[in-house]
Amino acid sequence: MKIHALVASQATQPLHTGQVELRDLQPDDVRINVLYCGVCHSDLHMARNEWGVSRYPLVPGHEIVGRVAAVGDNVTRYAVGQTVGVGVMVDACGECHFCHQQEEQYCETGFTPTYNGTDKYTGGNTYGGYADQVIADQNFVVSIPDNLPLNAVAPLLCAGVTVWSPLHHFNVKAGDKVGVVGLGGLGHMAVKLASALGAEVTLFTTSPEKGADARRLGAHRVVVSRDAGQMAACQTSLDIILDCVAAPHDLDPYLATLKTNGQLVLVGIPDQPHPSPNVTPMVFRRLSISGTSIGSIKETQQMLDFCGQHNITADVEMITGEEIETAFARMLTSDVKYRFVIDMQKTGW
Repeated sequence: MKIHALVASQATQPLHTGQVELRDLQPDDVRINVLYCGVCHSDLHMARNEWGVSRYPLVPGHEIVGRVAAVGDNVTRYAVGQTVGVGVMVDACGECHFCHQQEEQYCETGFTPTYNGTDKYTGGNTYGGYADQVIADQNFVVSIPDNLPLNAVAPLLCAGVTVWSPLHHFNVKAGDKVGVVGLGGLGHMAVKLASALGAEVTLFTTSPEKGADARRLGAHRVVVSRDAGQMAACQTSLDIILDCVAAPHDLDPYLATLKTNGQLVLVGIPDQPHPSPNVTPMVFRRLSISGTSIGSIKETQQMLDFCGQHNITADVEMITGEEIETAFARMLTSDVKYRFVIDMQKTGW
């Protein structure tokens, strides 16, 4: 069936309104009418082929909230009319070690991305949420809490679970001291979620003017990372740091703020490598640098349930599909607090 979408036809051209072919419904499929789709920075990278892997036509979008329009014959988890979400994955092998332990994001043969992936039924491209409909395997669809505003839920499907996964994996709990580097789409969710877990949150930023907003979001302390005195004052004080900055930077000043056994977890992906850290303090204080990728479907559902219990959503700015190129341009200058979301119901096809 033909669906309406915002389509990237080549790297050098803006997205345009068009149509693509959505494959036929399979027995384990859920077809979803898209209500809202968050705008992730990776959407811009992919539309412009900045990672060198884009295949056209390309329909971005992997922070999707919508309502079930149809289900395949084998679907038991969802019914027509139910409000659901789809994140970065729509399928995986289901057979490897990581799939068996419900960590599909590390699938040994590679999970199927929501867009710019290879559809296992057709061999063609998968298409994302900058569209009026999407299809996903029922095991890669999640339920949305009834009490949350749907437009502000959309970014939780990528930005939210990307920071929830390390918080969950490293067992962050009440009383822990958590650092967050960068107050953007990922960082603002890290502050909210860590604070709701009962942790004491320190926000590192290069912009002093972000201090008030960081505290509004739940930060207990704001440290301007360019201020040597402020950085020195919080040395060896943190249990774990989530580094949400997607640009290369010196990691040594942040390692210095960790206690013995501390973890520096990288969730932002820079376009160039970070400078190599000084290993000496890592050795003498048993510090670790690690990274995590998005989150599993199980973690995504846990995160959404937690957000429902604590009334947590993303801070969003609403746009229509016609405004996507303006949103992309503003993203490049960090001119958004803190995530754009496309209202597909107001997008003219």
